[in-house]
Amino acid sequence: MKGILGKKVGMTQVFTNDGKLIPVTVVEVEPNVVTQIKTVEKDGYDAIQLATESIKEKASNKAEMGHTKKANTTPKRFLREIRGVNVNDYTLGQTIGVDIFEAGEIVDVTGTSKGKGFQGVIKRHNQKIGPKGHGSQYHRGVGSLGTLLPMHVLKGKKMPGQMGNVQRTVQNLEIVSIDTENSVILVKGNVPGAKKSLVMIRTAVKKPNEKNEAANLISYAQAAEAVAEVETTADIPVEEDIVVEEAVEEAPVEETTTEE
Repeated sequence: MKGILGKKVGMTQVFTNDGKLIPVTVVEVEPNVVTQIKTVEKDGYDAIQLATESIKEKASNKAEMGHTKKANTTPKRFLREIRGVNVNDYTLGQTIGVDIFEAGEIVDVTGTSKGKGFQGVIKRHNQKIGPKGHGSQYHRGVGSLGTLLPMHVLKGKKMPGQMGNVQRTVQNLEIVSIDTENSVILVKGNVPGAKKSLVMIRTAVKKPNEKNEAANLISYAQAAEAVAEVETTADIPVEEDIVVEEAVEEAPVEETTTEE
């Protein structure tokens, strides 16, 4: 098990050399710092605490500054734990980058979904809408609330309420590409959360050892060269067809005389 914290930038698309389009989510990763290592002997479980996105000291308190000072780093905005890791592979103050993952690995991505406010059961729970005729008088209602026997609303009844703004995890996503120069990870498909929100990328729980073949992506430079070659080929002059005009003999015009 391994993981890293990043920031969701947005979505885009990349192309393979055989012309296949792949929708991807761009996750920008600042260097993660190991700020704490927890063990079974001391804390009851094995885990590491990662921190990212530095903040000013005036925006933090003494406890936060003292905690990060033990790892010889500046105060951080986000701190998250990752369990199930081999704590012997990490040291306090260690910096983790995007190179911890490889293209083709299967991961789980956790984030906070977009908040949609107070919503009804039609949108929130995808319930069936009522008849739309004027005589029905019941179009988008919640339905029957209490049955005859208990005479009260049963626990767990799906009701209108707050929708979104909760932690969600999308499993078994594939890492399409790793850009170590720009510290960016391209994840196939969409991940929960709004733009600039925190996401956690971890090894897939259901498929921890599975790895697909890395996609052979075409870069912008290669695409530009291909377009230039096409334009160069189009500029080659084409020989014009020679049109031969046939001479048409003029027929003699007969003179007509009018007899008086």
